[in-house]
Amino acid sequence: MLMPKKVKYRKQQRGRMAGKAWRGSSIAFGDYGLKAMECGWITDRQIEAARVAMTRFIKRGGKVWIRLFPDKPITKKPAETRMGKGKGAPEQWVAVIRPGKVLFEMEGVPQATAEQAMSLAADKLPIRTKLVSRAAAE
Repeated sequence: MLMPKKVKYRKQQRGRMAGKAWRGSSIAFGDYGLKAMECGWITDRQIEAARVAMTRFIKRGGKVWIRLFPDKPITKKPAETRMGKGKGAPEQWVAVIRPGKVLFEMEGVPQATAEQAMSLAADKLPIRTKLVSRAAAE
């Protein structure tokens, strides 16, 4: 699973998810991209599941870029624990996603294949997404 090697602080506050993604909102590497249409958290497991779904579908053709990284720790308290006694232990890592962020990119495959592969990846994610292409952006 994806996770940072080292972080300055073990635990973080939840934060806000308002606003649009200004950085990482255009296709930078490939020909096709999967763009987020709403806010949310995407876990390390969801990113990996989407990556596996895409790479399995395109077999050995094409190249895939992952444009997001889970660097926010989410804590959980053990089940059946009373309130108080501090914040729980870090449980998983998430990436904070805002509308407009390009999540994955792909090149070296036909458009129909890219559309289907991105659709399989989108089914693994908890937010609405859309397929964007470099040709449409120009």
